[in-house]
Amino acid sequence: MIDSAVGALLEGHWYDALAALLHDNPPKRRDEKKARRAYALATAAKRVLDLDAEDFGTIAKGFSAPWANRLRQSCFPLEPRDQERGALRSLVPLYELMLEVTQLRALRHEPLQVVVTAHLIGEYLCQLAWEPILGHGGDPLKMGRSVGQRWGTDDPLCPHNSAMRATAKRSLNACNGDLAGYTAYLDKFHSRLGDTLAVCAMNHETVGAGERPDVGETCPNPCKWATAGSLELRRDLDARVRLALLYVDSPIVSLRHHAPVGHFFGVPSVQEISDAWLRTWTRLTQPWNDGANPLLAGGVPGAAPPDEALPGLSQLVSTVAGRTIGPGRVIRSIGDEIVATLEEDL
Repeated sequence: MIDSAVGALLEGHWYDALAALLHDNPPKRRDEKKARRAYALATAAKRVLDLDAEDFGTIAKGFSAPWANRLRQSCFPLEPRDQERGALRSLVPLYELMLEVTQLRALRHEPLQVVVTAHLIGEYLCQLAWEPILGHGGDPLKMGRSVGQRWGTDDPLCPHNSAMRATAKRSLNACNGDLAGYTAYLDKFHSRLGDTLAVCAMNHETVGAGERPDVGETCPNPCKWATAGSLELRRDLDARVRLALLYVDSPIVSLRHHAPVGHFFGVPSVQEISDAWLRTWTRLTQPWNDGANPLLAGGVPGAAPPDEALPGLSQLVSTVAGRTIGPGRVIRSIGDEIVATLEEDL
């Protein structure tokens, strides 16, 4: 039988408080083993909820349950040539985890963390749009086979700005050097890769001026690799990238820039978040001149929970990805394992 206090913490997904409770109130000797196991699980759940992505692989090493494997798939490799490519192979597991975190943060009544996670969802959204075309999540080990021509060069015909050129160049070489160079790439450049690829997707051979929302730099001189494939596929990619950029420049993401850095002010209220999300959703669902807003087409079914914290967020992510994505169950599965551990007979 689980203690009522422990049960309440588990029900509310307060894994940090549960870890503290188990640490500060050691059980009787007969329950010591399962308490240690539950403490390790609660600590892992807390770190995952904090989106401590750099250490996901390390966290998962201590466990053999299916959730641990899914967590490994959500992390960025610590070594440039790790066999497990994680989020470099596919961003889908990471997005499932971020959608789950958004839900649990809302359940815990943590508006600031909801805003922070909504901001993080925008970080790799353009890369998620490109994933079906590239065949990976922007893995530097494979980028050289996916791009070409002017990518990462100083060719004046390329519209990439200096930061994008640096990102493009580093994406081709990040896994060919030492650990320090690879880590620097992940820290400073990888989150810019989506914006860099977005320019290539929005080229003038695919979509004409004024057909779709103006969301940033476009390419008047596209490389052959960027115009490979049918016009239908290229227009689909362009639409999903533009939708991603509309989200990145939306009120809900902008709300993160007003988050507190001191002086006691700036914590967004639930009402402010609701208003920002409503304005964001209104912007995302505006009809386009060519009638091609993919969020209105309904071609990709969403996998949203009935009580989604930001209604439509899973649908947006699914539409950008071109496949159904919804909140995962990594953290909830850790919670289920804590329950099973505390209830087992020794």
